[in-house]
Amino acid sequence: MKSLWSETPLPRFPALSGDAHTDVLIIGGGIAGILAAYMLEKAGVKYMLVEKDAICSGTTQNTTAKITYQHGLIYRKIMRAYGAETAKKFLCAHSAAFDEFARLCRDIECDYEIKDNYVYSLADRKKLEEEMAALDVIGCRAEFCEDVPLPIKTAGAVKIPGQAQFHPLKFIAGISKGLNIYENTYVREMIGNTARTDSGRIYAERVIAATHFPFINKHGAYFIKMYQHRSYVLALAGAEDVSGMYVDEADGGYSFRNYGDLLLLGGAGARTGTRCGAWEELRKLARSAYPAAQEKYHWAAQDCMSLDGMAYIGRYGKTTKNFYVAAGFNKWGMTGAMTGAMILRDIIIGKNNEYADIFSPHRRILHPQLLYNGAEAVKDLLTLSDKRCPHLGCALKWNSAERSWDCPCHGSRFSLDGKVLDNPANADMKK
Repeated sequence: MKSLWSETPLPRFPALSGDAHTDVLIIGGGIAGILAAYMLEKAGVKYMLVEKDAICSGTTQNTTAKITYQHGLIYRKIMRAYGAETAKKFLCAHSAAFDEFARLCRDIECDYEIKDNYVYSLADRKKLEEEMAALDVIGCRAEFCEDVPLPIKTAGAVKIPGQAQFHPLKFIAGISKGLNIYENTYVREMIGNTARTDSGRIYAERVIAATHFPFINKHGAYFIKMYQHRSYVLALAGAEDVSGMYVDEADGGYSFRNYGDLLLLGGAGARTGTRCGAWEELRKLARSAYPAAQEKYHWAAQDCMSLDGMAYIGRYGKTTKNFYVAAGFNKWGMTGAMTGAMILRDIIIGKNNEYADIFSPHRRILHPQLLYNGAEAVKDLLTLSDKRCPHLGCALKWNSAERSWDCPCHGSRFSLDGKVLDNPANADMKK
C-alpha cells in the first residue's frame, strides 16, 4: 500500500546527535512543520525542525492534495456558531494561504493546476442553499450547480472556481532544500521547553508542535477536543477526467479529482477504529462506474477533526509559555498547514495577525462533538480487551482492511506486531 506521491524522492537530512540550542524548535516534519520552518527561515529566525522518521512519511504523503478555501460546507456552520465576522475571517485566512501557495508554486515544479472545486450533496439540497447564502454574506463568489459530471446522482453542488491542486511531495522537495531539518530524531518527552531525544536534549526558547495529533496530554485537552478520521483512496487509470475537484459534504462520501491520466477516487471512511467500507467500497463503485479502469495505487489517509471544523493554531495550553501548536485541519491540510505556518510565524516575530484569534486552541469547546468524543473514550476505556493503546489506555479495534490495531478514542494505530504507526501514541503497543 503506497500513495502515488510517495515515489517522489525527497531531500534527506541527518539525525541530530547530542545536545542542541535553538530559538525555535519545530517538532514534526509533515507539511505543517516544514512550512513553519520555511516561514521562519525567510523571517531570519534561528530554528530547527526535528522529525522522528523521514520528512513527510506520514499524513502528508497520503493527502489528495487539493488547495482550496472551500472546506466542505463549513461557512454555514461557522456563521451559525460564531457569526459572519468569524466566517469572513476564516475565508480571508485560507484565501491568504491559497495565494501564498500560488506564489510559491510559480518557482517549484509541482504540477500545480488551477481547478474548480465542488462540494456536492447526495440528497440535502437545503444544506447547499444555506452554504450559498453564507458565502454570499461574506462576499465569496460561488455558483450553484444542478448537475455535476460524476457517476452518482446528487442534489446539486456548490462550486467555487479557480482553486488548485498539485503534487505535494514535489512541492516539499522544492521548498525543503536548505532548511535546518533533522530526521530520525525522536522527541520522547518535553520538560518545559526542553525536548529529550534518544541522543540528548534540545533547549529552545519557543516550541511548535506540528505532530499531526498533539502528543502532550497534560495541556490543551486535545484528547477530548479532537478525534481522527480514516479515509481511503484509489488511483485509477482508464477512468474519465472529471474536470475539477469534488467532495461529498457527508463524512463517509466520495471525493474525485484527476492527476495526469489517473482518477483519484477517495472516501468510504469513518472515525478511526470504527467500521467502514474502505477500499472494497471504492472498488465496488469503480467496477460499476468505470468498468474499464485499472487500479494503479491505493492508500489511506488519516485526519484530525476539531470540534467546530476550524483548526487549533496558537498557544498549546493556557499556561504553556512560548509553546505553540498547529493541528486539527479537518481533512483540509494544505491551506490549513499554510494558515498555521503564517500565523505562528507572526506570533513568534511579534507581528499582529488579524486572523489568529479565531483559531485559538482555547476558544469555547461546548459542541455536541465534545460529548460524543467523551462518550467514545469512556466506552472504550471500559471495554475488556488485552489490546490497549499506550496513549491513554483505550481498547484497540482490529482493522481488517489494513491489518492494524486502531484506537477509536484518539486514532493511534499499531501494526500486527505492535509497532506504532500513527500518533498520538508515543510508544509501541504493550504485548
